[in-house]
Amino acid sequence: MIVDCEAVAVLVSESLIQLVQGVERRISSLRPDSVRIIEQILDLPCASPQTVTIGPTDPFNIIYSSGTTGAPNGIVYDHAVRWFQAIQAAVSGVNRDSAILLSTPLYSNTTLAGGLLQSLTVGAKLVLMEKFDAREFLALCVKEKVTHATLVPVQCQRLLELSNFELLDLSQVTLRITAAPMTTALKREIAERFSGGVHESYGFTELGAGAGLNLKEYPNKLHTVGQPRSHVELKIIDTDNRELSQGATGEIVGRSKSMMIGYFKRPELTAALRWVDAEGRVFYRSGDIGRFDEDGYLIITDRKKDVIISGGFNIYPTDIEEVLAQHPAILECSVVGVPSQRWGESPLAVVVLNGQLPVTEEELQAWVNERVGKMQRVVAVEFYSELPRGPVGKILKRQLRDEITRKGAHYV
Repeated sequence: MIVDCEAVAVLVSESLIQLVQGVERRISSLRPDSVRIIEQILDLPCASPQTVTIGPTDPFNIIYSSGTTGAPNGIVYDHAVRWFQAIQAAVSGVNRDSAILLSTPLYSNTTLAGGLLQSLTVGAKLVLMEKFDAREFLALCVKEKVTHATLVPVQCQRLLELSNFELLDLSQVTLRITAAPMTTALKREIAERFSGGVHESYGFTELGAGAGLNLKEYPNKLHTVGQPRSHVELKIIDTDNRELSQGATGEIVGRSKSMMIGYFKRPELTAALRWVDAEGRVFYRSGDIGRFDEDGYLIITDRKKDVIISGGFNIYPTDIEEVLAQHPAILECSVVGVPSQRWGESPLAVVVLNGQLPVTEEELQAWVNERVGKMQRVVAVEFYSELPRGPVGKILKRQLRDEITRKGAHYV
């Protein structure tokens, strides 16, 4: 990502400096001695700021996400979009007397747009958690008189695992739940047991927030993700790019006032994401499959992409598959997301052996988990004699997921 965005400097907390020390010697865009520790910069005497002219269409920042290939793509936003998101504080009921608790990473677009920018814009109190802990989260809500908090579904699950947490008076807190799909059962339980407001938000990084649902006001719509927001237009299209009528199932496309400019240095990917309606207006493809019910509420039926969402984070199967393929006992492999009571989804590896080296499923699991990131660790390895494939030889991941799910396997 440092190389892709052509960064000239890297600012890092002192606790993480070892992760990036030395990179300036290997990355040509970085200036000499450009890796700087934030704490040391904050201790420097204040200098007079330079006057800079900023226009609405000037780039504000790049958020890195991933496309279908698993390679990180830089999503560019301009100042106009970020300002629009910031002033949505009024719509969200955020003002200078509010206290916003953020327990999701600051590099997340949801955290940046839905919490950080709004709090800085109106002067609200901002409470940051370095690492989420359910008991600490509740304690901070009480201590800091929190009025707004953003959570991902797995964090809600952690709260529900605490006995009698509903006895706490958190009626002043409004929860915004986003970043990953939620089951109807989870929505119902958090709405019933949490004494404050609970809102679900659906969207994708390229579009911003797309739809929303007040879980307590619409208990009969918990199987949906709500209705499009006031500044958003969502449509359903088929595989031939034709707009579908209400009730028909297809890919969700959207346009809004918080759309990205495009992918950084990837015009071909930006063009592939675009869908243009009969009036010439540009929409972005979500990669999600869904339909609108008779009342205009959006129902998500499937994900077009194979990205695994675990604890609100995207995990890209190809990254794990590339590591697995290096093992001398493996002929071919595929990684799919399986239901997880704790994380929502977890990666599971399906492996075909080449018969040249004896190895157990447990040994392979340990081997790959030593070589991938913590969030990428597979919960299990299953041996198959062959992988299911389509007519052109493509591995049918959906079929693998369905087979494993039918077994009733749920992983912690």
